Amino acid sequence: MNRQVKQAGAIGGTIRVPGDKSIAHRALILGSLARGEQIVEGLPDAADVKSTATCLRTLGCSVEELANDKIMISPGQWKSGVTIDAGNSGTTARLLSGLVAGLGLDCTIDGDDSLKRRPMERIAEPLRLMGAEITTAAGGCLPMRIRADGLEGIVYHPPMASAQVKSAVLLAGLNASGETTVVEKAPTRDHTELMLGAMGAKLSRRGDSITLSGGAPLEAVVVSVPGDISSAAFFMAAAAIVPGSEARLIHTGINPTRTGVLRVLQEMGARIALENQATTAGEPTADIIVRSGPLEGIVIDGGIIPSLIDELPLLAAVATRARGTTVVRGAEELRHKESDRIRCTVDNLSRLGAEIEELDDGFIIKGPCALRGAQVDSFGDHRIAMAMAVAGLVAKNATTVQDADAVDISYPDFFRDLDRLVD
Repeated sequence: MNRQVKQAGAIGGTIRVPGDKSIAHRALILGSLARGEQIVEGLPDAADVKSTATCLRTLGCSVEELANDKIMISPGQWKSGVTIDAGNSGTTARLLSGLVAGLGLDCTIDGDDSLKRRPMERIAEPLRLMGAEITTAAGGCLPMRIRADGLEGIVYHPPMASAQVKSAVLLAGLNASGETTVVEKAPTRDHTELMLGAMGAKLSRRGDSITLSGGAPLEAVVVSVPGDISSAAFFMAAAAIVPGSEARLIHTGINPTRTGVLRVLQEMGARIALENQATTAGEPTADIIVRSGPLEGIVIDGGIIPSLIDELPLLAAVATRARGTTVVRGAEELRHKESDRIRCTVDNLSRLGAEIEELDDGFIIKGPCALRGAQVDSFGDHRIAMAMAVAGLVAKNATTVQDADAVDISYPDFFRDLDRLVD
């Protein structure tokens, strides 16, 4: 499906974006290990979250849909010797690797063609050190077979900052003997640690080290999933770059490990306010209000990169409207997402008339640029599709996003909500 986006007069209104996928994945997976019945409210209608639920059912877990868009998860009879299909979801594949290794199952994890091109050895390496037997396909990719019987806790130093690697190791550590420690190179998303703590795990943090004691039972809780700031970011960016705009994103997660995009937009000059701040199951939330204003180019690198890695293509689009030069460095991880997001971002924004240079680990954008409508490609990547739709809001004449239905992976109603806010 192709989608046309026209230059916007203004962005205005109030919406609640879908629930945070990172929290949703963890609520489902940890609920499968908990004593009792875990209730999850506000689960997003996203393909990759559905992949996690489907995989858990294949493994023997009970995942039941209730009234009022609630889900109930409870342990079942775990199955060995099965193949689970993670679809397009790297989070599903990597986190479930830790789950099945810790449970001692014989399991093969597979996925779609896009996911089969993404690296899995970064997950396999620490799990092997814990005692799992793991084989991957050529290039260290899926399908990946995991066999384990009695893991042992380790102290692991991931070679790169990765919340997925950290979470997989901690999930495996839940049923490993002794203590499992992950020492981070830089802070990453801490949703796993927060939820483990809320569910009774024996977990502690000291500096850059997270230590989990194996064998402690988890207790089921009620998880109310806040709005995903990664989804809200597209409307935040739209309101920041379209003159005369003001948008309110209600009940949105503002976990400090996820708010890099908010801080960068503020540093660029976006006018952002937080109202109705609260805490839900350990996760901070707020209404985010964004108003348009003049923007300045900045340098984005270093320790903030892990907290906004998924938003960098969007920030490149924002940078086309900022005065001066914006530089993104240290983001080579972008090349190993659903697409090579560095190459795809540069290719698409160049088509729209942006002055952008590709780097090995990022890009350089000189602004402001007078964008002009053109045909751009999602490359099958949901975040590329949405970022280019936002860029189209400030391009003269219409912009056509090819294969725009890629947004279904994370935000099926993205274009509907965008239409609601566009004047």
